[in-house]
Amino acid sequence: MTARPLPVRPRSLGIGVRAAGALVLAMVLASCTLFDGGKQEQGSATAKADPSIVAAAPEGLDSFYSQEVVWEPCESGFQCAKITVPMDYEKPDGETIQIAALKAASTGKKTATLLVNPGGPGASGYDFVKDAAGTHFSKPVRDSYDLVGFDPRGVKRSSPVTCMTDAERDAARAKIYALDTDAGLAAALADNKAIAAQCAEQTGPALGLIDTVSSAKDLDILRAVVNDNKLNYLGYSYGTFLGSTYASLFPDNVGRMVLDGALDPSISNEELTSGQARAFEKAIRAYVADCLQEDGCPLNGTVDDGVQQIRDLIGAVQQTPRTAKDGRLVNANMLVSGLITPLYNDASWPALTQALDAAMTGDVSLMLRLADLGADRTSNGTYSSNSTFAFNAINCLDYPMVSDTAGMRAEQQRLMKDSPTLGYFFAYGGTNCVDWPFSSVRTPAPVEYSGEAPIVVIGTTGDPATPVEWAASLRKQLGNASLLTWQGEGHTAYGRSNDCIGDAVDSYLVEGKVPADNTVC
Repeated sequence: MTARPLPVRPRSLGIGVRAAGALVLAMVLASCTLFDGGKQEQGSATAKADPSIVAAAPEGLDSFYSQEVVWEPCESGFQCAKITVPMDYEKPDGETIQIAALKAASTGKKTATLLVNPGGPGASGYDFVKDAAGTHFSKPVRDSYDLVGFDPRGVKRSSPVTCMTDAERDAARAKIYALDTDAGLAAALADNKAIAAQCAEQTGPALGLIDTVSSAKDLDILRAVVNDNKLNYLGYSYGTFLGSTYASLFPDNVGRMVLDGALDPSISNEELTSGQARAFEKAIRAYVADCLQEDGCPLNGTVDDGVQQIRDLIGAVQQTPRTAKDGRLVNANMLVSGLITPLYNDASWPALTQALDAAMTGDVSLMLRLADLGADRTSNGTYSSNSTFAFNAINCLDYPMVSDTAGMRAEQQRLMKDSPTLGYFFAYGGTNCVDWPFSSVRTPAPVEYSGEAPIVVIGTTGDPATPVEWAASLRKQLGNASLLTWQGEGHTAYGRSNDCIGDAVDSYLVEGKVPADNTVC
C-alpha cells in the first residue's frame, strides 16, 4: 500500500492512500540492495500437473489446473511464466487471461513453493520477488522454498488496467479541485467520469472482473500449477485481504499462511478510511517526536508545535502552490503525498526530514520526489506501473462507497476530526467510483475460515496504513489463527522488524511451528 494521489482525484488522497507497493517503496527509500537471482536451473523447465491436484479441481476448471507451465529464464537469473486463467469464473469456457509470475528457485533443498503478494491492490509480486528475494527473506526460508511472485489480474503484466498516457497522468496529478464546493465537486466528477470511460475503452471487459474473489480463485490455480497440494502464502497489507479471501473459499487447501499488516475484511470503505486517517495522524506525531530529538530537524518546540508547523506548511502550499526545480507545480495534494510516503517505513524518516527542511525554506523538489516515488513515477517522467489504476478499479469492485454529496460532505467533517493534519485529503473517496462502469460485487463482512491449518496474522503498533487493531480483528474472525504484534513504527513487520518477529515467522514457514497466540515483540 503506497501513499499516492489518484489521478482522477489529485486534491484528495482518500482511498488512494491505500494504494500499492509500499513495501517495495520503503525498501527503495531505505536503499536496500537487490538480489541477483540465486540458484536457478539453466534453460526452460516445464511443470507438469500432478494428477491428484487436477483431480481435486473445481468443476469445469480441469483444463486450467492441468495446464503445463513453461518456466523460462528471465530477469538475470530468475524464471518467468504465464499462467492461463478464466477471465470470468462464471464462464470458464469463455475468454481467458494470463497471470505473469516470476520464480526465485530455492537455494537449498526445496520443500514447497511460497507464493507472495506485497499489497495494493495493484502491487506487483513479480517485481517484489525480483527486487527483494535475496534481502527480504531469511536463509532458512530461501533454502526451503521456491519464491513465486505474481501480478494479480489487472496489475502491470497480467491483463493490466490501462487508462491514461504518462503525460495525462502528470496533468491529472497537477489538477486541484475544491471538493468542498459544489463547483469543485462537479468538476472532479466530470473528470472522473471521462477517465472511467477511458479505462473501460482501453482495458476492455476484464476491467469488471478483477475483484479480489476472482484473484483468490487465480491463486488456487497458481497453487496447482506449482504442484503444491496446499497453498503456502505470504501476503502483506492488501495481500492479507487476498489471503483471507482465499482461506474462506478454499479452507482445505490452506498450508502455511502469513498475513502481515492485516486488513479487516468486515469494515466498510468509510470505516477503513477513517481508521487510516487516525493511524496516519498517529504516525505523524511519532515522526515529529523522533525528529525533535535529532540534529538538523527543521521543526521545533513540543510535538504539538512540530505537528502544527507541518500543518502550516500544507496550508501555505494549499493557498499558493510552489514550483519545483524541474519546473513542475507542486500542489498541496502532492505535498501531502510526499509527506506520508516515508511514514510507511521509519528507516525513511531521515528522507522526510531532509525534504521537510528544504520545503520549509521554499524548495519543494524533494517532497515532489517522494510523491513521485509513491506514484511510481521515475526521474525521466515515465510511470513504471499501472498500480494507481489497478488500485482504483479493484477497490470499486470490492467496496460499495458512499458517493452522494451529503454523505461525502459528512465524511469530510468526520475525517478532519479523525486527522486534523490529513483528514481533508482523505475525503471524497466516493468520487472515484460513482461513475465507474462496473458496480461493486462485494459487501464487507467478517471472513469465515474452517480449515485445519493455523494461520499467522501480524500487526504493527505504529502501522499507519493498516492499524494494529485490524490484525486482532482478522485473527478473531479466522478463529484458527495466531496473532503476532510488533511494537514498532511503519507498515508491516516481517523482513524489516526484529529477530522476535523474524524467528517466529521463519519457524512457522520452515518447521510448521505455530507461534504462541498474542505474542508481542
